[in-house]
Amino acid sequence: MNTDINSPILLFDGVCNLCNASVQWVLKHDRKGVFRFAALQSDAGEALLRRFGMPSTDFDTVVMVAGDRVFTRSDAALEIVRRIGGAWSLLTVFKIVPRPLRNAVYDWVARHRYRWFGRTESCMIPRPEWANRFL
Repeated sequence: MNTDINSPILLFDGVCNLCNASVQWVLKHDRKGVFRFAALQSDAGEALLRRFGMPSTDFDTVVMVAGDRVFTRSDAALEIVRRIGGAWSLLTVFKIVPRPLRNAVYDWVARHRYRWFGRTESCMIPRPEWANRFL
């Protein structure tokens, strides 16, 4: 299992429909193919969580690993759009909102995501052209 962290890696809840849609959004907008992906529930995801001392049972946040840095919750979302660039990077203006307030909104959506967007029985299978970007 390759868990090299030279490129940013997004760890996501593999059974969450909102999370899967978010991963597909990143795949479509990441024109340079910078991001790689792993479900939090996967062996690669659990290995990265352990490497950074994070619990491997709490799947209420996206985790972005970049080098020796780990971003979670609203910080991860804002870092993702910053790295995607273009007009999307304008969303980083929300960094002026205090982190506790940003994370409260993030947590509220995370708590309701299964009810609002549903969940699947298994992790998504990436399209063939994206398969090499998944750990």
